[in-house]
Amino acid sequence: MIRLQKYIAESGICSRRKAEEYISLGKVFVNGKKVTEFGVKINENDEVVVNGNNIKKQPKEYYVLYKPRGVISAVKDDKGRKTVVDLINTNNRIYPIGRLDYDTTGIILLTNDGEFANLMMHPKNKIQKKYIAKLDKIIDKESINKIKQGVIIDNVKCIPDNIKLKKIDKLSNTCIVEITIHDGKNHEIKKIFESIGFNVEKLKRESIDFLTLENLKPGESRKLSIKEIKKLYSNKK
Repeated sequence: MIRLQKYIAESGICSRRKAEEYISLGKVFVNGKKVTEFGVKINENDEVVVNGNNIKKQPKEYYVLYKPRGVISAVKDDKGRKTVVDLINTNNRIYPIGRLDYDTTGIILLTNDGEFANLMMHPKNKIQKKYIAKLDKIIDKESINKIKQGVIIDNVKCIPDNIKLKKIDKLSNTCIVEITIHDGKNHEIKKIFESIGFNVEKLKRESIDFLTLENLKPGESRKLSIKEIKKLYSNKK
């Protein structure tokens, strides 16, 4: 049995909030009877009609995508720019888990499974995300130690799980740094370095937990295997 509003949302026709709105407006029918209460549970054999449309629950889908630069981490964009959803070949209503900035590249997950999305995003599960950042100056040990001890971003102390200097280019006075976090606040990586006087010129997310970009080129995607999904669920606290 599944709650009606969740079933509607998982059909891909709308969000759960919109489903609750349809229910409250009397636009949802189960087996021919109008439903106006949120606590109703149904099974997959029940006939559900929403706003005149007969719906079925979508099969759950899980994708890993290599997001290129210049693509929006959203379902749609009011400016007409390409989104990560545009890069996935599916007829189901999927959405990105979290986001990467417009100019940031790398791994991002997409799904239509709300429980899975919440698992991956919730800080309590401490799912690590590794980034490679190119900085506009060469960072020193003192600055790296400051970051390791934690910096204040938007009135919250942020401590990365790991940070290390990967490469120095003395000719261009730039460097490459690897940094791993698990909370994923908005623009967190860029703000961490800005807090100690560095700007991020390029940023790429290389991994989420054990998932990497192996065998993927920018713009390419693949489905997660059942084994991978179960392994990610094992992170649930």
